[in-house]
Amino acid sequence: MVKVRIPTPLRTLTGGKSEVEAPASDIQALIESLNGQFPGLKDRVCDDKGEIRRFVNIYLNEEDIRFLKGKHTPVKDGDEVSIVPAIAGGCEQGA
Repeated sequence: MVKVRIPTPLRTLTGGKSEVEAPASDIQALIESLNGQFPGLKDRVCDDKGEIRRFVNIYLNEEDIRFLKGKHTPVKDGDEVSIVPAIAGGCEQGA
């Protein structure tokens, strides 16, 4: 089983759980497995083509999967995955 940290905006889909577990061989299978347990999760993480949304960052054992094999990054029992929505914004500093 792979441990998955769920960000606050997605916890409405997991019944408020901040951490869940799912079996998977890679990130794509993990997303499918999570969607089976928590319907609607995949729609929030992936676009209509099944690609991970630009504003969603996924980390495997604290390493960004974009620098690994993306959604094809293999996972194994005991791995920890974090789903992190990108935060935009900031403030303009005036004179």
